[in-house]
This record gives sequence, C-alpha cells and structure tokens, in this order.
Amino acid sequence: MSCVWLGFLARDFSLGRRTLYRVAPQRRLLHAVGSRLAQDRPQAPGDSAAEAAGDSQLTLGAPSGQGQDGAARALVPFEDFFQRASGGSKDKAGFTRAVDVFNQRSVRKRGHVDFIYTALRKMKEYGVERDLAVYNLLLDVFPKEVFVPRNFIQRIFNHYPRQQECGVQVLEQMENHGVLPNKETEFLLLQVFGKKSYPMLKYHRIMYWFPRFKNINPFPLPKPLPQDPIDLARLGLQRIAADLSARVTVYQMPAAAEGPAGASALFQPHIIGIQSPDQQAALARHSPSRPIFVEGPFPLWLRDKCVYYHILRADLVPGEKEEEELGPERNFYCPMQLDLDLDRGPWDDNEFDVDEVEEGPVFAMCMAGAHDQDTLAQWILRLQETNPALAEIPVVFRLGNQTHELQPAGDTEEQQPHLEEFLQQQQQQQS
Repeated sequence: MSCVWLGFLARDFSLGRRTLYRVAPQRRLLHAVGSRLAQDRPQAPGDSAAEAAGDSQLTLGAPSGQGQDGAARALVPFEDFFQRASGGSKDKAGFTRAVDVFNQRSVRKRGHVDFIYTALRKMKEYGVERDLAVYNLLLDVFPKEVFVPRNFIQRIFNHYPRQQECGVQVLEQMENHGVLPNKETEFLLLQVFGKKSYPMLKYHRIMYWFPRFKNINPFPLPKPLPQDPIDLARLGLQRIAADLSARVTVYQMPAAAEGPAGASALFQPHIIGIQSPDQQAALARHSPSRPIFVEGPFPLWLRDKCVYYHILRADLVPGEKEEEELGPERNFYCPMQLDLDLDRGPWDDNEFDVDEVEEGPVFAMCMAGAHDQDTLAQWILRLQETNPALAEIPVVFRLGNQTHELQPAGDTEEQQPHLEEFLQQQQQQQS
C-alpha cells in the first residue's frame, strides 16, 4: 500500500514540474516582448522630468542640498507639518487646523500613524494635553472599519498591530494626564478597531479604575492649578500644616522696587507664612538660651508644579519630650480596647514595628520667592510682630542649595537698615 502511495506522489511531483516548465517559457516571452515595446516607444519631452519628480516624492531621504539637517527632518515625519498647517498659532485652534488639513489631504489617510505620534508629542507644546475633544479628534484620524478583525484568527494574532499600538498610546497619554474618556471615545474605538481589540481593552480598564480613584485624594487641588505664586503658596502651606486652626499670613507681596539713580530695579520677593496658635504658644515657652533654626528649602510637588518651603524649628532636648495620654480611640496598640480572641497562635507577633523619629518642635513655616538669608531674615522680622519672644531668641540659618527656578532677590533701601540691625542683634546674642 505504501508503494502505491509513493507512486502517486512521484506522479504528482512530475506533473507539477512539467507544468512549471511549460509556463515559464511563456512568462519569459511576455517579459521580453514588453521590454522591447518599452524601448521602441517614443519618449515625450516631459517624461523624464515627471519620472524624476515621482521618484523624489516616493523617496524618504533628505532633499538634495539640505545635508544632515534635511536627513534628520526626514526621519521624523510631519515634524514641520504642524508649523505650516497651524499658521504659527500654538493653541487649540492651530492644532485643530493642522489635524483638519491632514484629513483633507487624502481619502486613504496615508501616514496617519506617524501623524498621530507626532501630534501626541506636539500636544503639550500647543497646550491641549488635557483636552478630551482633541483626543477624540486624533482618534477620528484613523480610517473607519478597516482595522476591525473579521474572524477569530485575526483576533488571536493581533490584527494590524501597529495601528492598535498607536490607539493604545493615545489612551495611555489620556490616562497620564487624567483625562476620562466619554461615549464619543468609545464609539470611535468601536468604529476603528472593533470590540475585540487592545484599544477597547485599554478603554474598559480606564473606565473601571478612573471613577474609583477620582476622589481618593484627601487633599484635592483645583483644576487647573493657579499660576499666581501667592495662591500656590497658600495651597502648599495648607497641605503641609496638619492643624486646621493654622492661619496663613501674607508678609510681603512681590513687587519691583526702585533702585538708586542709574541702577537697575530691585526685585522684592513674596513671603507667605503659616502658624497655628499651638505653635505660637510653644515658641513663647521656648528658652532664650537655646537657638532656633531656619532650614530649607524643601521641595513640595503640587501636580506638575514644584514649590519650596522653609521651617523654623528647634532641637529636641533629651528628657523634655512630653508623653501625651492617648484615649482608647487613639490607642494604636489596643484600638478601642476590644479584647477579641481571633485564634492567634503562640508564634504570632502581636507587637507593631513602628519607627519613631524624634524631631524638635516646628514653630512656623513659610514660602518665599527667594531662598537667600536676607529674604528669610525679613520673614523673621515680620514674625516677631505676633511672637514677641522671638526677639530674644538667637536664630541660626541652615540653608541648603539654592534652586534655579526662582528669581534672585534684592533689598530695598527701606528694608536694608532693618535687616542689618537684625543681623547685628543676632550676632550679639550668639556672642
């Protein structure tokens, strides 16, 4: 039986080879005739220029004469497209105009993946990285009903992976900026990629987790964040202070002070401080023989804004720590005094590992437009108005590295004598 089967296979292979040998001469003959006709055809005067222009359009390299700059620009498609299409206006209207121009270029929307990647990089430059309508406009760039899988095999093998990855990247950028999709986003994803696709899976995950984490922050911040440094300082100090009775005080407003004749104007930085009644009482009880310290700057992030604050504190004296009596509701080791036997074994560890860091008391905090010693000395001078005991306590400045984000500070003619007097007073107390 096996011999008969091998005979049939040998016959089929021999027929197949005969067929190939029979068809090959005909293809070679047609190719020879076609090349002969192309050589005998008279060439029009504009054919060479048209062919050269067509070749230059299809070439992805840099145009001649541009050198390395043109080659680098060719590697990043649509990099200069936004500048030309938006008309130079870097706002939402210019970004939308550039997307509309790309949609009107061709019905097939060739190069839409590269265009969307470039648009995602340009969104922060145009200030539309948190606009849901712009993200829906980018999803609308995809051709409709082309990348939808038709059978289970296409669903298994990631139908059109590059386009699906681009759609997931759009949703990930929305997630990073806290933009919640809507029904229009879902309709566009269904129309472009279908129900069984990775962009739709990403969409369902965002819609599941975003509403649960939307209001989980116990210290919410306004959207958008204020640009005024005074308002940012208020938000930062209120977040740091754990006492609701703490009062925020504006000691100095930012202004440009007039300098001497022929000199440049001096900058007067803002000074915002916060202090609670308990901190004032602790500062009044502080011994004048022990110095207090001004330390900072310490960073604090408010979303994408970084502000810096300083503290006025003292060292902790050994044996001075007061043991506060904790009620049954605040007792961490035995909460609410409930003695319940929860089937604990002798090997269970009932003690909590709590790292207790002993720190000195903090008397006040501030945020200023500059971090030099003169600006912080002005804060101490203004703080003495509500804390008279501070005038008798030596103050030591422990300032770290200066930040480069804030403007340099200067002193006006009126503030300079007060600052010199304050510094002389501190030197006399330390001596």
